Amino acid sequence: MSRLRIFDEHHPHNPLSVHNDHASIARELGKVGVRFEQWEANHPVAPGASQDEVIAAYRSDIDRLMREEGYQSVDVISLKPDHPDRAALRQKFLSEHTHSEDEVRFFVAGAGQFTLHIGEKVYDVGCEQGDLIGVPDGTRHWFDMSEAPYFVAIRLFTNKDGWVAQFTGSDIAGQFPRMEPLASLA
Repeated sequence: MSRLRIFDEHHPHNPLSVHNDHASIARELGKVGVRFEQWEANHPVAPGASQDEVIAAYRSDIDRLMREEGYQSVDVISLKPDHPDRAALRQKFLSEHTHSEDEVRFFVAGAGQFTLHIGEKVYDVGCEQGDLIGVPDGTRHWFDMSEAPYFVAIRLFTNKDGWVAQFTGSDIAGQFPRMEPLASLA
C-alpha cells in the first residue's frame, strides 16, 4: 500500500498526518504541486520484460504525460537486491538535492521512498507498484531505495542532461526515516 506521511521539518519522529489511500495522497501532494497517479498496464508485463515491452504496456499514459508536460524521452531503470553497486547507488540520492527539471518516476514493480522538503514541511511518500510521482523541478527532495533495493521504474525526461542532482548541503535527510520494508508501509 502506498503511504504519505507529512512532518513538520523540525519534528522528524512525529508525523502531522498519515495518508494511506491513493485519493488522499494525491490530494495532499497536489496541494503542493506534486503529481501522484496510479496507472494500470494495457497488457501484462512479464518479469524480465525488455524496456520496449515495459514502455509499450504503459504507452497511453506515457503519451498523455508527454503531451501534457512536454517530456521528450522515456526510459526504464531496474535495480535488484543483488546488484553489486546497490549501496553506492542508494547513497547517491540519500542527501537533499534538487533537479533543473521534473523528476517523474512510475513504479512498474517494487518500491521506493521519495521525501520532499517543501516550505517547512517534509512529505514522505512510499511509492509502490502502480504509483507515478512527479516531483517538480527545483523541489528539495531525496530518494531511498532501501538496503535491498527492488524496483522497475519508467522515467520521463524533458532533457536527460537536466536530471542532474544539485545537492543543497543540508543534513535534513539524515534526520528523517529511511525506507522501511514494504510490509511496514501501511
